[in-house]
Amino acid sequence: MFERLATGRTALTAAIAVAALAALGLYYWLVLLAPELPEGIAASNGRIEAEQVDVATKYAGRIEEVRVDEGDLVTAGQILAWMDDAQMKAEIAAAMADVRRAEEQKAQAEAGIAQREAELDFARRELGRAERLSRSGHIPTEQLDQRRAQFRTAEAVLTTATANRAAAEATIEAAKANLSRLRDMLDDTVLKAPRSGRVQYRLAEPGEVLAAGGRVLTLLDIGNVYMTIFLPAAEAGRLAIGEEARLVLDPIPGYVIPARVSFVSSDAQFTPKAVETREERENLMFRVKLNIDADLLARVEERVKTGVRGVGYVRTLSDTEWPDNLAVKLPPIAQPRDSETGGSTGKTE
Repeated sequence: MFERLATGRTALTAAIAVAALAALGLYYWLVLLAPELPEGIAASNGRIEAEQVDVATKYAGRIEEVRVDEGDLVTAGQILAWMDDAQMKAEIAAAMADVRRAEEQKAQAEAGIAQREAELDFARRELGRAERLSRSGHIPTEQLDQRRAQFRTAEAVLTTATANRAAAEATIEAAKANLSRLRDMLDDTVLKAPRSGRVQYRLAEPGEVLAAGGRVLTLLDIGNVYMTIFLPAAEAGRLAIGEEARLVLDPIPGYVIPARVSFVSSDAQFTPKAVETREERENLMFRVKLNIDADLLARVEERVKTGVRGVGYVRTLSDTEWPDNLAVKLPPIAQPRDSETGGSTGKTE
């Protein structure tokens, strides 16, 4: 037992010694070996981030299928998941039947109008004949009054038939609008990627019932990747939107990635704990976003990862030349596999 304890202490001591040596080595490189930044260039720690986009249900329902997993790359418009649509399809069938009934009612109303118009035309002719006979004294006044009443009745019946047709047309429009709404709702049971990106989180599984707005997936827009850094007012105030920037990431410190200033906050804030040192957190700083070029991201989309820490460099004086150690140097990018030959070039650039 004592031997095991002694062995554990030895391992712990060795681990502490290794960590101390690593820290000393990092300090030696940062303080003694790293080239001093020239005037007009500022630097700040940061980490790679990307815009997050939630894929959520528009209506309450049960998830039928989720077709992607965390880490998958997806393209804009790609089907990601389905909601159960059985009830929606039943409602659509009922709505289609409502449209057919309304159209039948309109057809009946139009047939009735044709008949009522014929009756009104007959009543008009009979009234005219009665008026002529009454003027010559060939028929009594009572018979003329009867023809006038028949004409007014025919007019009223035609008016009612016309109103019935208008009501049928309104019913058709309402039924078609309801059918269109239900079809749109059916389309919304298919969840598609609003933009290209990578699946960051799979938040729901088949069989789960979600409320309206329930999140199913969270995507990272890897076409909009940036590093957030924080600079004091004196440096942030001299930055220009679109100005060149450079990124050096901790996992690949030997490479320099080009970027551009895309945002400078107009409000100062305390620097987040995760980004800067304690001394810098006590100062008010301005948030700055350094975006990586979309064309470059498209070439390395499978290697884009968020949360990677590094250092962002910006030019506070636009005429300042980048030092040699911040000249753009991209990591090797593997050539895509040749789909026709099934082979690989085996080259990097």
